[in-house]
Amino acid sequence: MLLLIVLDPLGNVPVFSSLLRQVEPARRKRVILRECGIALVVLFLFLAFGGGFLKLVGLSQSSLGIAGSIILFMIALRMVFESTEKVFGGLPQGEPFIVPMAIPMLAGPSALATVILFTTREGISTLGAVGAISIAMGVTCIVLLLGERIIRLVGERGLAAMERLMGLLLTAIAWRCFFGV
Repeated sequence: MLLLIVLDPLGNVPVFSSLLRQVEPARRKRVILRECGIALVVLFLFLAFGGGFLKLVGLSQSSLGIAGSIILFMIALRMVFESTEKVFGGLPQGEPFIVPMAIPMLAGPSALATVILFTTREGISTLGAVGAISIAMGVTCIVLLLGERIIRLVGERGLAAMERLMGLLLTAIAWRCFFGV
């Protein structure tokens, strides 16, 4: 459940929709499936090798959490305060590939830190962690695939309100991750 909250599929619907506007409608589902698959592989790799990688480069879980919270806070501010520049301004035209959808929107610092926590917690087996990651990513993928329907249901104003609300929630999550309160 914790990983599902961190992946925030409903909060990612408006961002994914915005990023996929330049992609022809017939390809959008394939792009979403591909990006969710890439994020799933990255999460599995971090489950297997993340703790060792952090030790190798001399980083702690705290530093990963701080970096993730700063990035999350910057994204959240752009979501809350309307700007002429989109959340991920300056991206190349065309179909997104890996950045920013798979990484950092899905397999971002917060999700990677959560997966690493799975390896350090007693009582969570590797098989249990693989199952939790698979279920959370499966639910996320389904919500993102239904994103256009969700947007039609809530409308443009509802979508803008939802994006700002998710941005506000992201600022609170970033604050909590950074300061631990």
